[in-house]
Amino acid sequence: MKYALPVLILLCTFGLSTAAQTEPSKAAENLQNCLNAVGQCNQSLLTPQQAKVVSQIDHNQNLSDCLEGYADCDRSKLTPSEAKQVGELQREQNLLSCESTPEVCNESQLTPAQASQVAKIAKDQNLVNCEVGFGMCSMSELTAAQRTEVASLNRQRNLAECLTGDSLCDKSQLNVAQLQHVAQNDQMRNLLACRTSDVLCDSSMLTSPEAAEIAEANRERNQLDCEAGMPSCNRSELNGGEEAAQEPQKKPTL
Repeated sequence: MKYALPVLILLCTFGLSTAAQTEPSKAAENLQNCLNAVGQCNQSLLTPQQAKVVSQIDHNQNLSDCLEGYADCDRSKLTPSEAKQVGELQREQNLLSCESTPEVCNESQLTPAQASQVAKIAKDQNLVNCEVGFGMCSMSELTAAQRTEVASLNRQRNLAECLTGDSLCDKSQLNVAQLQHVAQNDQMRNLLACRTSDVLCDSSMLTSPEAAEIAEANRERNQLDCEAGMPSCNRSELNGGEEAAQEPQKKPTL
């Protein structure tokens, strides 16, 4: 029994010490949650100075969200001057969107002058699209002179595509002279393909002299392949003299 009192005093002292260490730890953890906006933030555990700093941080973060156009923005927490600043920025961003990305444009936020400016940009862009044959082109928005110009450009572009063998070529839009020019180009392009043994060679398009030329060139190439011992050599295409030339010479016996 004589040790009962000292032990009780020690336990009480340890308990008070542990409690004293636990309370600051909880307060520090709560402050971290409030500063980082994660977990649970208990405002009642903050000192007046801490609450002031945390409030300012929250306010600045909300203002940033509003200026960036994020969904987390709470405009009710903005001051009148901040709300004005955010509104002006959003209108400027919307104007830029209307000028460059019409799909996300909110025309209701434009002033009459801005709406007129955006409409002009859209008309100019439509004309460019029609002229270069790329993107959305609305011919109905063009003037008579612009439609004539675009039609001429389309014919020129189609002729260039036909002359280069492009798959977009529409020969029905060509006149007689252009069809003859394109046919000559097709003939020359095919002859070159046959001369280089290209897979695009169409032997049915060759004239008799061209076919004879290609046949002779292929025969000569095959003879060289055989002389070089290449796998591409086709001995069945060699004539008697050529095949004899490929046979190894026998050494004279003494």
